[in-house]
Amino acid sequence: MTPNKWIEKIPVYEPGKPIEEVARELGFDDIGEIIKVASNENELGPSPKALDAMTAAAEEMHRYPDGGCFALKNKLAAKIGVKPQNLVFGNGSNELIEFLGHVYLDPGANLVISECSFAVYRLVAALFNAQAVAVPMKNFTHDLDAMLAAITPETRMIIVCNPNNPTGTAVTPEQIDAFLEKLPAHVLAVFDEAYVELMPDSMKPDLIRRIRDGQENLIILRTFSKAYGLAGLRIGYAVGHENLSGLLNRVRQPFNVNAMAIAAALAAMDDETHLEQSREMVFQGLKLFAEKLPLIGNGLEFVPSYANFLLIRTGQGQKVFKELQKRKIIVRPMDGYGLPDWIRITVGTPGQNQATLLALQDILRASP
Repeated sequence: MTPNKWIEKIPVYEPGKPIEEVARELGFDDIGEIIKVASNENELGPSPKALDAMTAAAEEMHRYPDGGCFALKNKLAAKIGVKPQNLVFGNGSNELIEFLGHVYLDPGANLVISECSFAVYRLVAALFNAQAVAVPMKNFTHDLDAMLAAITPETRMIIVCNPNNPTGTAVTPEQIDAFLEKLPAHVLAVFDEAYVELMPDSMKPDLIRRIRDGQENLIILRTFSKAYGLAGLRIGYAVGHENLSGLLNRVRQPFNVNAMAIAAALAAMDDETHLEQSREMVFQGLKLFAEKLPLIGNGLEFVPSYANFLLIRTGQGQKVFKELQKRKIIVRPMDGYGLPDWIRITVGTPGQNQATLLALQDILRASP
């Protein structure tokens, strides 16, 4: 059998290390003592309402899920002010990015991204033997003008992760409006808003109004993984013109979203208290890191963040990552993003934040 030649060249995505793996590697007996702040998860966990919904749904796991997500689609459409036919659900927003690849990418096509943005964009381009055109960032932020300038007749998509993973930076609503006004009609703008619920209100763009107004070359990706704390269930959604949603549904497999994820998402949307607690935990955590990081060593450089994580320049990122693991703290080294001197730390609970800061201080002050 002969595989497609380009498949062997696709790098394997390496997620943050699971707690169980670190415990096995380092011989830790109690995994409950390990702090994982590597994968931008919500350390409050799921909403209690979502947990109750999952428990109830467990009794029906012998049934196939509703492939069209009818109840969830209608409830979410009413909540965000669009029509149900504007929505498509995926097994996490990663699957939705792959759907877009199926619809728009092929050999000879390209997509435009920022050089230090979510790794899955490059992987999806490679999956379809298309080119990912990576544009340098400006101060760790998407340079929207430079991205527009990189568009060619072969460009099918341009992806803006806002806030951006792994830098945590965001572009302003005004910059986005100017960008979309200049966007050529043949290019689809993909706005990945995985962290949008955790942004300060002043920075949140209202892109959904453009969907309501009928803009066709725009799609918004969101997820229940981050603010809603449902990362383990893998459920995300796309908001776009109904013609575009129709195309995505043509490449979507039946039953791609599982029944427990649907039940949990339905319940999570009803728990505004949990969502607000998650936002407040992040805001207070970011404030604490901003106050304490400059006091460590000679003052640690970090990128101000609009998401639930911080990109921090520690020097020798892999070394710091390994030393933190010895102290039962898992962070994310940034070698894969071309940032070997940096680590990324998820904002957790107050106790997790304090423990991470103390461990980081011990490591850096002990370094020659």
